[in-house]
Amino acid sequence: MGQCSSHDSAAGCGWWQFLLVVPVLYSAWASPFELAVERAATLPLLVVDLIADIFFAVDIAASIFAACVRLVGCSSSTTGLFVDDRKKVAVRQLRPWTLAMDVASTIPFQVITHLATGRGAAWSSPCRFLSLLRLWRLRRISELFARLEKDVRLNYFWTRLVKLVGVTLLAVHAAACVHLWMASHYRGPKERTWLGRGFETRSVWAGYTRAVYWSVATLTTVGYGDLHPANPGEMVFAVFYVLFNLGLAAYIVGNMTNLVISTSTVALTLRDTLRGIQMFGAVNGLPEALTEQMAESVELNFDATEQQLLTEMPRAVRSGIAQRLFRDSVEGAYLFRGVSEGLVVDVVSNMTAQFFPPKADIVLQNETPTDCYVIVSGSVDMLVTAADGTETVVSRAGPRGMAGEIGVMLNVPQPFTVRCRRLTQVVRVSQSRLLRAVRPHTADADRAFCNFVQHLESPMWQVAREEAPFFREIPDQLRIGAAAAATSVSCRSKMSPRREPKRVVIHHKSANAAGKLVCLPGSMQELMRVAEAKFGKVVTMVLTVDGAEVEDIDVLRDGDHLFLC
Repeated sequence: MGQCSSHDSAAGCGWWQFLLVVPVLYSAWASPFELAVERAATLPLLVVDLIADIFFAVDIAASIFAACVRLVGCSSSTTGLFVDDRKKVAVRQLRPWTLAMDVASTIPFQVITHLATGRGAAWSSPCRFLSLLRLWRLRRISELFARLEKDVRLNYFWTRLVKLVGVTLLAVHAAACVHLWMASHYRGPKERTWLGRGFETRSVWAGYTRAVYWSVATLTTVGYGDLHPANPGEMVFAVFYVLFNLGLAAYIVGNMTNLVISTSTVALTLRDTLRGIQMFGAVNGLPEALTEQMAESVELNFDATEQQLLTEMPRAVRSGIAQRLFRDSVEGAYLFRGVSEGLVVDVVSNMTAQFFPPKADIVLQNETPTDCYVIVSGSVDMLVTAADGTETVVSRAGPRGMAGEIGVMLNVPQPFTVRCRRLTQVVRVSQSRLLRAVRPHTADADRAFCNFVQHLESPMWQVAREEAPFFREIPDQLRIGAAAAATSVSCRSKMSPRREPKRVVIHHKSANAAGKLVCLPGSMQELMRVAEAKFGKVVTMVLTVDGAEVEDIDVLRDGDHLFLC
């Protein structure tokens, strides 16, 4: 019961549920207390009891009305699946057993008993026990804590601690009320009770205070002995209460231990990992700076909760998250400008973020190329290390910049060391992944290669060409071929977007070697320059397989074999 009738009223329903906590707590306290001490059932408490019962009667009526509205709505719906879902919700709210208990706990038995006692009815005394049905309302507190413990906006430690304190106070109050009831209804001499003779004339609150004192002393296993059972009935109850306290104490201690350990386990594990890194560096004689980098990297990536969460998600969900987080950075990277949406989606789908601390090396000079990186946040330096160990900064890259792509694109050892200037977040694109992505997108592969060439020819790389030996060792044929590919892409961009790029196989007439597959440039002069770069010989004429001389580039078709001489 007590469920919201629609999504729009969820906020109001939440406040109503929290408001009902007050009468629930009052009922949990008043029901056993009024039963244990009949003198406590005064007119003010009975009025408050009646008000609490009215609150729950309104809640039950609202819940029944909401369920009936759902059932009426089901009869006029035409969507089968939607009808089934609404019926399930309505039937769940109208379960006979739950509804009967809710209604029974709302009947004002305490008020009825008080009126019947005034008229001398014989059934009034047994009817007093029916007021304990109001304890059924405690399930609302249990459901409330079940929701609060799942609410990430609240601190789980304090939520759980409040629940444990509430369970303890309920146990203390219930035991105190049972002890009071046994003393009040003992049929023998009153001095044979734990309260002793004359307690009937004392204040109700004085007796309740003494009962709570005994309950706490017994619950905590202190047992001062100043208050103790004085007849067999009280002794039997004390035995069962002590046994119950053993389980309650174990439950509380176990929960508190788990709460404390869970908050410190991560810190202790991190400390052990960092200590292991220090020992590893000391045993293997690693430089202190390198050991510090290892420790900083572990601290940044130690909490793998996010990565574990993404790993457990379905592939489509992981891809959607990656598209949301990293697509803008990848599209802004120079290598992927102008490529198709399909290529971007394919590249981004399996990306995961990685953090690097300041002064950490992402790529090392002369290492084998395996991955390139797109910078999401932070900045990096590209450095060239000379033979004497001096380092020179040849370039810098910030958000949407790239690192390590030169070695990946040209399949040569990495020409630079890429080092973080500050805390940097990157996404990694492996060489194999990039090749698989561009293989079905030939035009995109040409566009990416042209972007790469244009980037290397940009003014920002002037210092790199002067400082890095790598750029001085690039073969001229590679540069000419890259320029030809750039020209080819430029020409194709001026054509209709529906026209596919042409690829031809060129052969040198004086050589018997296999031909070379190239993209057809925009003019005959450019085709001859490409052939000269490929074969290293002067070309003055282009012939077809049949021996006809080609004078116009537009007459060539995709897949033609050409002989140059």
